[in-house]
Amino acid sequence: MAQFFAYVQHADGVIEDTAAELAAAAKAMGADSVTAIVTGSGVDAAASAAGEFFNEVYKIDNAALAYPNAEVVRKAVAAVVPAGSVVLMSHGTFAMDMGPGLSVKTNSAYIADVTGIDGVDGTTLKVVRTELGGNISTHVNADLANGAVVTLRPGAVEAVSGGVGGAVVDKSGDAGDLSAKRKFIEIVAPAAGGVDITKAEILVSIGRGIEEEDNIELAMGLKEAIGSKAEVSCSRPIVDAKWLEPARQVGTSGKTVKPNVYLALGISGSFQHLGGIKGGIIIAVNKNPNAPIFQVADYGIEADILEFIPALTEKINDL
Repeated sequence: MAQFFAYVQHADGVIEDTAAELAAAAKAMGADSVTAIVTGSGVDAAASAAGEFFNEVYKIDNAALAYPNAEVVRKAVAAVVPAGSVVLMSHGTFAMDMGPGLSVKTNSAYIADVTGIDGVDGTTLKVVRTELGGNISTHVNADLANGAVVTLRPGAVEAVSGGVGGAVVDKSGDAGDLSAKRKFIEIVAPAAGGVDITKAEILVSIGRGIEEEDNIELAMGLKEAIGSKAEVSCSRPIVDAKWLEPARQVGTSGKTVKPNVYLALGISGSFQHLGGIKGGIIIAVNKNPNAPIFQVADYGIEADILEFIPALTEKINDL
């Protein structure tokens, strides 16, 4: 059996919620033990937090890793994982930058954006991923004889509970040369908006299915019917069209939210969008029965949102 590792992302000492999902995914792939890898500068708090979900934690602490530059991080990770290992990452923009190059460095298979795990048969890993913009689910077999780099879509598996208490092992001295051609300059924060969707208990979130700007009033009406605990959010296409301000965007290039209820209206469910949803009950409404959002939703409704939203608003107003 291959050794399993999970690259854990973090910020300000707080690890991402996806760490617990990576631990669960490794178990579903047959791992008896999973080792987390935490990189950065001053990462003791993050490494300790990762120990709650993993049997062991490799800490790589170096000033060159202060900013998560994939070119540098893949060097560090490749230096500490044994040949033939399986490395799991949460699928997102960073994983798309780091994953392919890491698979080349480790001479292993690369499987991106996994949405389901069918298990392992001998040395063959069986997983599910989507193709053609999420319209088709494909079953993929990968030979683990030389290891693999696997990126997992956030929310694709149920996270494990904590309490493992894995020990932290300092691997900083094994990282080797961490020089890079790319140079980090600065982080440019998005402009602040007048609404904070991260504080809302209920999010009425709209995507391409809203079709045109005038229909946004339907979502606003539903939000008003629900009350002060609700707010309107959206996927990136709505912001790109300048129909709503960037402060309302959910996703890896927008805000990360954790409402009690996330009402996804006409949202297909790209990994960039799902990467911004970190908890709560997801209720998806979409007229495409094959929309990827249904794979992660707690409740799914096949319907045209332009008919569904007014009907739901009317029902709530009648209560």
